Amino acid sequence: MVNAIVVNEHGGPEVLTWSDIAQPEPGPGEALVRHKAIGLNFLDTYFRTGLYPAPSMPFTPGSEGAGDVVAVGPGVSEVAVGDRVAYSSATGAYAEERVLPADRLVAIPDDVSYETAAAMMLKGMTAQYLLRRTYRVQPGDTILIHAAAGGVGLIACQWANTLGATVIGTVGSEEKAALARAHGAHHTINYRTEDFVERVSEITGGEGVAAVYDSVAKDTYPGSLDCLKPLGTWALFGQSSGPIGPIDLSILAAKGSLFATRPTLFAYVASREDLVATAAELFDVVAKGVVKININQRYALKDAAQAHRDLEGRKTTGATILVP
Repeated sequence: MVNAIVVNEHGGPEVLTWSDIAQPEPGPGEALVRHKAIGLNFLDTYFRTGLYPAPSMPFTPGSEGAGDVVAVGPGVSEVAVGDRVAYSSATGAYAEERVLPADRLVAIPDDVSYETAAAMMLKGMTAQYLLRRTYRVQPGDTILIHAAAGGVGLIACQWANTLGATVIGTVGSEEKAALARAHGAHHTINYRTEDFVERVSEITGGEGVAAVYDSVAKDTYPGSLDCLKPLGTWALFGQSSGPIGPIDLSILAAKGSLFATRPTLFAYVASREDLVATAAELFDVVAKGVVKININQRYALKDAAQAHRDLEGRKTTGATILVP
């Protein structure tokens, strides 16, 4: 038996139950990973509440982690026993050990720790595809990043800055504004006390931004569209404030022939080739110190419920990990 967090019914953080589960065993094409650290993401709360459908019920939440390969099934060539690996994959990470398809695992470079890898796989690869593929940031661009002091936000601010962009970030407090500025945001907007659409217009001289990277949704729509210049891109990659209702696409024409997309990491790394390339670029910028991963909160895995309360209460900044 091993320990894991199990969800038996959708609900609040209280449904995250510390439980014994059967020792997992890898089948063909699979590997067994013993976790050293597990990442916490807002995505995990969507599965817990039922906003996103879980693959089964009961289930174990969590989508990223890092650890050691301790066993492999038949036909595995991507990894071997003893390898240090990390992943961002399907639910099941909130466990001491878990089985995964071996082709979803990537090797951790020697100069990256387990904790750093676990804290950055989903958030860091999300920043990579947003900035390098969804809307490829160019030197001289001005962009807007919502929730700039969050896990994805702090990585994206640093990375976009090094790409030559002027970065505007929205935050919910002066403390978070200082944190975002320390990580590459040139301008910050406190959405609790300022109108972010008006401030973006002021900052850009009425021109607007080339792209808005939006993980907030309900509270930032349709304002995000009003921040864009003609032909600008709205990348809605999360919905921490709740989902947006149906959208009349003619609004995109009225506001300047805008592009709108609802990307997910899993689509961008669906192939093994894309996964390895995305992770490699992330590991490279982290190893070079271009992007620093700030693990600002650590919780024991058994205390996942409290971690969810703090995350949803906007009490966390940067990355958070769970330690088995």
